[in-house]
Amino acid sequence: MRRGLDLLYLAGGVAAAAAISLICLVVTAQVCLNILARIGGPGYSFTIPSYADFAGFLLAAASFLALAPTLRAGVHIRVNLLTSRLGSRASWALELLVLVMASALAGYACFYAINLTWESWDFGDMSTGMVAIPLWIPQLAMDAGLALLTIALLDTLVESLRAGHAIIADAGEA
Repeated sequence: MRRGLDLLYLAGGVAAAAAISLICLVVTAQVCLNILARIGGPGYSFTIPSYADFAGFLLAAASFLALAPTLRAGVHIRVNLLTSRLGSRASWALELLVLVMASALAGYACFYAINLTWESWDFGDMSTGMVAIPLWIPQLAMDAGLALLTIALLDTLVESLRAGHAIIADAGEA
């Protein structure tokens, strides 16, 4: 089970990295086309239709798909001002409370994001750019990222309960 979950988180991280790479590719291609237009004049003025929309969709995908692997790697931004002053039992209790609340909130967001995606598919919602994309397609990445985050939070909660102490640490502390 542990290996399967770790592979799932890794897949989310790889997908997020691929989305970032695609953003770089699309933006670099458009910059090269802009340079070509400057050098060659108006006859060489080309643009990638809806490239800003594609970059935005990919950024949303990367942001949501990276949530679970960064949580599990301990690289989310944390404020340790309070937890560093607590004893080990109080720190563990606070971690459990936060994990329960975060799991509930992520599950809630996941449920409603999936409902939004379903409605976008059902109503045939399309993006407004030059290239009309069905909105449910980029929304699927958000759904997958929120589902992965919910699973990762529940996984971390169970792991912390089994360990009997706080297990979340900043990557810099490990």
